[in-house]
Amino acid sequence: MYYTTRTANPSLSENMCRNIKTLFNFDPPATDEEIEASALQFVRKLSGFTKPSKANEAVFERAVEQVSAVAHELLNNLTTAAQPKNREVEAEKARARAARRFGTA
Repeated sequence: MYYTTRTANPSLSENMCRNIKTLFNFDPPATDEEIEASALQFVRKLSGFTKPSKANEAVFERAVEQVSAVAHELLNNLTTAAQPKNREVEAEKARARAARRFGTA
């Protein structure tokens, strides 16, 4: 299967987060809020809506709840022999990459 962050219709990705962050194998582990935020980003990306219309609000919210539940199950059941990553160290690496990428170093 081929995965990409690009969309065939660039207007669908405007004003939406393009990065759904890795949540597995961190110390401390991902919080419920982080998992729910990731689920919301995923549903926004799939639907093309940052905020659904009233007609789609219930199905949108249900999708966020379902994706969040599946993400919780996935994260709770994944295993690895690797040591957990330190959140602060990884955040610093991300800031350094952004600085190089956007010229703010």
